[in-house]
Amino acid sequence: MNATKWTAGFLFLFLLFTACKNDPATGNQKSTVVRMQADYPAAPNAEKKPQTFAEHGQTRVDNYYWLKDKTNPEVIRYLKSENQYADTVMAHTKAMREQLFKEMKGRIKEDDASVPVLDNGYYYYYRTEKDKQYRIHCRKKGSLDAAEEILLNGNTLAKGKSAFLFGDIQISPNNRLIAYSTNYTGSYVKFTLHFRDLEKGKDLPETLEDVASFVWANDNRTLFYTIPDEALRSYRLYRYELGSGRPAELLYEEKDQLFGIGLNKSRNGQFIFLGSGSFTSSEYRYLPANQPKGKFKLIAARKPDVQYYPEAHNDHMYFLVKDPNAKNFKVLEAPMASFDNAATWKDYIPHDPKVKIESINAFEKYLVMGVRTNGLQEIRVIELADKSIEKVSFPEPVYALYAGNTPEYTSTKFRYQYMSLNRPMSTFDYDMATGKSELKKQEEIPSGFEPSNYTVKRIWAIAPDGVKVPMALVYKKGLRQDGTNPTLLYSYGSYGYSTDPAFNRNVFSLIDRGFVYAIAQIRGGSDLGEQWYEDGKLLKKKNTFTDFIACAEKLIADKYTSKDLLAINGGSAGGLLMGAVTNMRPDLFKVVLAEVPFVDVINTMLDPTLPLTTQEYEQWGNPKDKTYYDYIRSYSPYDNIEKKNYPNMLITGGLNDSQVLFHEPAKYAAKLRELKTDNNLLMLRINMDSGHGGATGRFDYLKEEAFNYAFVMDRMGVKGKKLKN
Repeated sequence: MNATKWTAGFLFLFLLFTACKNDPATGNQKSTVVRMQADYPAAPNAEKKPQTFAEHGQTRVDNYYWLKDKTNPEVIRYLKSENQYADTVMAHTKAMREQLFKEMKGRIKEDDASVPVLDNGYYYYYRTEKDKQYRIHCRKKGSLDAAEEILLNGNTLAKGKSAFLFGDIQISPNNRLIAYSTNYTGSYVKFTLHFRDLEKGKDLPETLEDVASFVWANDNRTLFYTIPDEALRSYRLYRYELGSGRPAELLYEEKDQLFGIGLNKSRNGQFIFLGSGSFTSSEYRYLPANQPKGKFKLIAARKPDVQYYPEAHNDHMYFLVKDPNAKNFKVLEAPMASFDNAATWKDYIPHDPKVKIESINAFEKYLVMGVRTNGLQEIRVIELADKSIEKVSFPEPVYALYAGNTPEYTSTKFRYQYMSLNRPMSTFDYDMATGKSELKKQEEIPSGFEPSNYTVKRIWAIAPDGVKVPMALVYKKGLRQDGTNPTLLYSYGSYGYSTDPAFNRNVFSLIDRGFVYAIAQIRGGSDLGEQWYEDGKLLKKKNTFTDFIACAEKLIADKYTSKDLLAINGGSAGGLLMGAVTNMRPDLFKVVLAEVPFVDVINTMLDPTLPLTTQEYEQWGNPKDKTYYDYIRSYSPYDNIEKKNYPNMLITGGLNDSQVLFHEPAKYAAKLRELKTDNNLLMLRINMDSGHGGATGRFDYLKEEAFNYAFVMDRMGVKGKKLKN
């Protein structure tokens, strides 16, 4: 009987009880039957409506350009048909998905709270409650023993909504008002700003729309905020006086389409900074926070390939600076009386080509630097009185380190968070006076977790140009390197964002079933410094892809896995990575999970009206220049799909995505369906209620993760129980 005529339930039971056997090597159950595309009902096929483009003497025909219009009912019908098809194909994995969701949820402490942060006389924290999707933001006055005051309850604000996001939350200097921004589309760019009277516990009638960043002045009634343009580039600064009845006043507009603006307030409360920056240049303006009606003044004018970031101290202004002679950044200082005169800036921490300075934080007596050396992070604390330096280093071979929130300028303690691939997040307070770290909280895994059950390694692949590329691995102890282990290889590799080996509680549902989980720290990120980033962008972007392929080949050569057991995963610009390497080496991967993938690079970069396009010219190049056009077209995933075999692929997107518009994954899947010659599964799954980050609720998100993991496991025939410890 043809399998497509069976009910999903009967087919699932048949496979569960008759098509599984134990793998003697691992104890895993492996399916003897993995159904292919032809075993399912026919997949949706988007109609071809050719549209022709001509650039630089070349002609492109795009059959699926029409899919970009989400106001077109035909587009929505197509997306829904793809979702229905995915549900049909994955129906037999229902029990597996439910089990994965249960496991993932079991690793979350549902009734939990963050470590309180002291700020201006109050301890602030958020907590979560059992079966509730969103955070509850709270505070206590003066002491942790004081009565709790609930500031904002995300569950109440999200009631009846299919998506909900907090943007930012800012307390007025007198602690009586809260400004907070919300979004109900799942898009991370445009938010509605609300004001709440904390003494009365009620929102004020005033709201501001399309707000990006915002900051209180010290008068407790003036608020500065920025808004994005139609392309979602934050470009205008406004001043708004709460309760005045007057409209907001436009103060500044950024005209250069490569630049976006943002606001922040110095830790000592002295200044409000307006930053304007591109990916290669920046400049700042400042306003004393006690002078809300004043004018923002320029610190130093922008220069090509020069970035600077101010950090205020009562006596000095410190600057984190990158220029052509200091690619890994250096620290300069200037007297407070003349910091807006660049001639007074002097070296404080010189450039080191082996050490990237990623951040500086000024306190009354200390300057804290976050640095990265040989791909590993470190904290360095400078005592300002004598410039002595203490290093906070960590013993594990690979780990991830994040600065916590330490808002008090006079604090002698600095909060940081530490984790590794087999160690959940721990929150520490580092005492800068004594040089000792105090553990404040260790993330609890309620279902149980023992780090010693897992092995963490750092290995190096060799790229085609001879460069060594690091990878971080985690897997169950006792694993044999005999090529029989299913493996998930993840990476990102763009914008200079480092792919740090952080703890991922969800992936242990795979690891506990015999998977190796690997993170490739490829060029395009800043894992090994700024040169690592620059060697993976613009006309060197293909290094990102060949680095990743080299990492995959290393895993196979070292017998961690094989081509038939290798899955790869990346999202957004990491989805571009997935598309590019799949076009280049479709034979190398069994499964591809491309989440909200940026794959239609030529079309997107040629349209300056699309979100974020113009600012991205410094990452990918402007295709109006033929040199960049030819290079981008040579790797753009959508433009390089060919009539050939492709791996099993799950492609995801969000209808309200503001970063990678939904039509990119939709077009990508449609063209792949048209041209691929294999019998592997190809599915498109679009979240019709959310955006770039997928489902916004913490449990709804887990359901999406369970679906993705079930697809990977199903395609590899991994059906069974967890391995024993």
